[in-house]
Amino acid sequence: MAEALNSVYKAELIGRKVWSGLIEVMAETSKWVAWYNQERLHSAIGYRPPFEVLNEWINQPGVESAAA
Repeated sequence: MAEALNSVYKAELIGRKVWSGLIEVMAETSKWVAWYNQERLHSAIGYRPPFEVLNEWINQPGVESAAA
């Protein structure tokens, strides 16, 4: 799974432009990770953002906290 994520990251972000330096790569990587985890539409969950589905799952009635 990690290799698949790395290839998506490289294809969607790193390979699309010429970078001015490490700071720019780090800043854009941070933005990409936030988008990937919170905003992108994922086909396996009905074209909804992962963050939305996670919050829905956490807030459903009858789900107890595993960290209790």
